[in-house]
Amino acid sequence: MNRYVILGTAGHIDHGKSALVKALTGTDPDRLKEEKARGITIDLGFADLSYPDGLRVGIIDVPGHERLVKNMLAGASGIDIVLMVIAADEGIMPQSREHLAICNLLKVKKGIIAITKSDLVDKEWLSLVIEEVKEFAKGTFLKGAEIIAVSSKTGENLDLLKEKIKEAASGVEPKHEKAVFRLPVDRVFTLKGFGTVVTGTSISGSIKTDAPVEILPKGIAAKVRGLQSHGEAIEAAYAGQRVAVNLLGVSKDEIQRGDVLATPGKLKSSHVVDAEIELLKDSPLNSLKNRSLVHFHAGSSEITGRIIIYGKDELKPGEDALCQFRFPKPVALMAGDRYIIRRFSPLMTIGGGEVIDPSPRRRKKGQDIEGQSVFVEGSLSEKIAAKIRQKGLQGLSRGELEGWIMAELADINSALDKLISRGEIMKCEERLIHKDAFNDFSGGIISMLRDFHAKNPLKPGMPKEEIRSSFQAIDQRHFDGLLAKVKDIVFDKEVIKLSAFRLSLSEGNKETREKILKALDASEFQPPTDEELAALARVDKKEVAEILKIMAKEGEIVRIKDSIYISKPNHSKMIERLKGFYSKKAEMTVGEFRDILNTSRKYALPFLEYLDGSRITMRVGDVRKFLYKGQ
Repeated sequence: MNRYVILGTAGHIDHGKSALVKALTGTDPDRLKEEKARGITIDLGFADLSYPDGLRVGIIDVPGHERLVKNMLAGASGIDIVLMVIAADEGIMPQSREHLAICNLLKVKKGIIAITKSDLVDKEWLSLVIEEVKEFAKGTFLKGAEIIAVSSKTGENLDLLKEKIKEAASGVEPKHEKAVFRLPVDRVFTLKGFGTVVTGTSISGSIKTDAPVEILPKGIAAKVRGLQSHGEAIEAAYAGQRVAVNLLGVSKDEIQRGDVLATPGKLKSSHVVDAEIELLKDSPLNSLKNRSLVHFHAGSSEITGRIIIYGKDELKPGEDALCQFRFPKPVALMAGDRYIIRRFSPLMTIGGGEVIDPSPRRRKKGQDIEGQSVFVEGSLSEKIAAKIRQKGLQGLSRGELEGWIMAELADINSALDKLISRGEIMKCEERLIHKDAFNDFSGGIISMLRDFHAKNPLKPGMPKEEIRSSFQAIDQRHFDGLLAKVKDIVFDKEVIKLSAFRLSLSEGNKETREKILKALDASEFQPPTDEELAALARVDKKEVAEILKIMAKEGEIVRIKDSIYISKPNHSKMIERLKGFYSKKAEMTVGEFRDILNTSRKYALPFLEYLDGSRITMRVGDVRKFLYKGQ
């Protein structure tokens, strides 16, 4: 099985990086006419080393000029091994130091130092340069790294360097292959007959031909038409590979360096990220002031942003802190991504760090940041729980979590399942909600209903839509799912009440009820309306309406239609008269019904509609048949 590792060159201009890559691989990484004409690297170049055991080392050759550090940074994401190139005839130079600082901040773990142009100096001078290089590497990831003197011209030690590259590559920690696919775009071009092609280093996951992809931060949908790696057509690309992706459904003008190809629907673009920041000990700034503008580099992107330093007004060289970056345009990042910041003007690398939350809340100056440390020091489970808690009732989907933090999908889902089994996280429809957010919601609903019942003792419950109006930020389906999980409440169609609530009448209400019962009994089949009952009892019409509903619910009266009610004894009397009539005739007209009840047409029609609706009678043309099966 093939293994894929990325090696990146680093070093000062004209120290022989490109010549060394060509000598090692046979490929000239300088592809631009201007590069060949001027003899300097202007943009990223690419080559690869293949080993018989299946190891493939993709090489990214970066420019060494100080004005081209932003191009160097565009190729630095995804690098596993740094080949630090220092010319024997010049030794350590400014971009040697800046490139090393950048790789240190990006937490590259492995490196090799190649001292080029060894054929131009004598052994004594070479020994002095080697000692200088050892001192240069102290306190960095290059401390103790192999130092190999080479000559691209004579071929001295090239085979040894290849072998050392292989040794370093064999110890590289594998990238997250079973994670969300991400490829920061570093080149965009078109090929006749193929269309739009982008290239980059796949930093996680895998992708296949014909698979859908999303181009972020714009959110453009596209499809993979074809894949290549170092000039060879492939069916699938994996984390750690240099890949060229032929895209369908998108034009060259819609994509640019800095965009990200990703699994659709996972990553969320944001104008704000929380991060850990570390200022270089030898930073050219005396201090980094709060709210300063900086150049922010992550993946292959560069964007200006304003830094908000938490708990401090400024950051001194060598100091670290938690901070927030705010950007004028959205960026597509994940928790765990490394970044570099450069001084706004003049351009100099001043620090870097790790993104700890790519979609945080905006915080005001002086606002408490307690709890942020979990995103730095916490386990994967703790980080997931903290993020879901932060999202409140809105929660997160599994897919959104997978695109939030850089980790294997199996690890994310395992951590999530444990949180769910412990009851710390709960599922609601397709969302994941923290128990604290749900408990607040549940407590709020209970409190709302308790208050409603206290103020409206005659109402059976609170209208669901009235409750819903307090939670407009969440969609209807999610709200319904949350509400269904609240204990100690009862649903009655669109009305909700506490399960312990019972309709109760005050002494005054009980007196009104007695008057209503007496009036309905006496009126038989020409009952008074609620307005008439209110006038009779000398109470508010709304109060009578509520008492009527309670009495109907308790079975004391029967609702016929709208505001028409009859007493239970009169209802039984009506059924008995119908039974007597139908014992002699099979059909009944409206007039006959009116007569047996000794009422008017005004009441007869609503009564018949009630009887039809209750399947006591059935209308057939202008007559009714009897369906009643009771005793």
